[in-house]
Amino acid sequence: MKIAVSFKYIGYALHVLIWGTLLLLPYLVSSPANGYRIGVIPGSFFTATVFINAVIFYANAHYLYPKLYNRRFWFFYIIACILLIFGSVWLKFHIIAAWFPGMTREAAAYRYIAAPSVIIFIISIVYRRVIDKFRFEQEQKEKQSAQLLTELKFLRSQISPHFMFNVLTNMVSLARKKSDRLEQSLISLSDLMRYMLYDAREKKVELRKEVEYLDSYIGLQKLRFENEVSINCTIDLNDEDGRYAIEPMLLIPFVENAFKHGVGHLAHPYIYIKLLVHQDSLIFEVLNNF
Repeated sequence: MKIAVSFKYIGYALHVLIWGTLLLLPYLVSSPANGYRIGVIPGSFFTATVFINAVIFYANAHYLYPKLYNRRFWFFYIIACILLIFGSVWLKFHIIAAWFPGMTREAAAYRYIAAPSVIIFIISIVYRRVIDKFRFEQEQKEKQSAQLLTELKFLRSQISPHFMFNVLTNMVSLARKKSDRLEQSLISLSDLMRYMLYDAREKKVELRKEVEYLDSYIGLQKLRFENEVSINCTIDLNDEDGRYAIEPMLLIPFVENAFKHGVGHLAHPYIYIKLLVHQDSLIFEVLNNF
C-alpha cells in the first residue's frame, strides 16, 4: 500500500513537472526582445495552446477512454474524440484570429494548430493503456497476495489442533512411563505455546525462531519415541542465517506428517531432517520410510 501511494505521488509530480515545463518553455528558451517566440509562435499563444492540449490529454485519458472505449460505446467514443480534436483546432484558430492576427500570414503557424492536438491525443491513449496495464498487474498481485494470506491462515488453523493433539499424546505417553523427561517436555511445550500464541501472529518471523520451534517439536518426539524411531536431525544455521525472515509455522507441517505417517507399524522407522541456508536459499529436506 505504501509503495502504491508513493508511486501515485511520483506520478503527480511528473505531471506537474512536464506540463509546467511546457507552459514555461517560451520563457526559458527565448527572450523578451522577440516576444518570447518559439519560431513564429508567440510565447503567450504557445502557453495558451498548452492549456488546450492539457484539456485534450486529461479529457481523453481520464474520461472518454475509460468511459466510452469499449464494445458498447465505441461509436460514441469516436464521435467524442473527433469533436474534442476539432473543437481544440477551432479554439486555437479563433485565438489566433482574435489575439494574434499577424500570425494569419504565417503558413508555419497553421501547422501548430492541428498537429499538436492530434499528437497529444495519441499520447493520452498510450498513457491510459499503460496506466490500465499497470493497475491491472497491481490488482492481480494484490489478489494473489490476499489469496496466499488466506490459504496460509487456513493452513495455520489446521495445524494448531493437529499439533496440540500430538503434543498432548506425547505428554500422556511420558506420564504413563513415569519418565523423568516429563519436566523437560513441559518446558519445551511452554516454548512451543509461546511461539504459537505470540510469534506466529506476525506475518514474518526470524528463521532462527522458526528453527527453535521446529527443534522443540523434534525434541518432544524424541522424548516420546526414545529408541523406537531413528531420528536424524541436522540443522546447520549460523547467526547471520538466523536473521532471514520466513512465514511462521511454515516448516512444521512437513515434520508433523513425517512422524504421523512414518512411525506406525513399520520395521525400523526413521525420520531424516536436514535444514541449512546456502547462497541465500533455504534447503529443507524431510524423509521417512515412505
